[in-house]
Amino acid sequence: MSDDDHEDILDRVARGLVYTESEAAFLAPCRRTDHIFDYNRTPPGETERRRSLLVEIFGSVGERTVLLAPFHAAFGSNVHIGDDFFGNVNVTFVDDVDIRIGNDVMIAPSVTLTTTGHPVHPSRREDFGRFSEPIVIEDNVWIGSNAVILPGVRIGYGSVIGAGSVVSRSIPPMSVAFGTPCRVVRPITDEDLATRAGT
Repeated sequence: MSDDDHEDILDRVARGLVYTESEAAFLAPCRRTDHIFDYNRTPPGETERRRSLLVEIFGSVGERTVLLAPFHAAFGSNVHIGDDFFGNVNVTFVDDVDIRIGNDVMIAPSVTLTTTGHPVHPSRREDFGRFSEPIVIEDNVWIGSNAVILPGVRIGYGSVIGAGSVVSRSIPPMSVAFGTPCRVVRPITDEDLATRAGT
């Protein structure tokens, strides 16, 4: 396959069109599977080693990042994480294209962020036919346990995604959203400053 063929495939990927496993095989060197394997088996107390592995795995990673093992990623190199990120156990990044996560984001256990889906008609799924669209998680977002974020979704600043939600559409800033499919149920307001307040 020539460089021109590669450019054509990358253009199709960027436009969210269907491509196959064979067509995308030239991207395999971008996968960080061995590093992810190592990270998931590095003792929690080896903070410098864990940090250096995250730098090697991700496309970019901010300061004061906490990502509990195990985590999983298709590539790793297409994930970009800001400062003060917390990811609990079993976060999965299906990052065939970019996943961009802002600052001060918290992700609960067993959350999946998948940039990739598959066509409905079985003949288009031959050779693992698929399409990919980037995901953006803006600053100060909290995503609850077992949520699934689907291709092309943007979650706006400060929003909260309830546990178990399937997010198939973008969520505006400062919103509480949950459900299957995920829907905005109310805005976040100053009244929320008093919830669960100490005495």
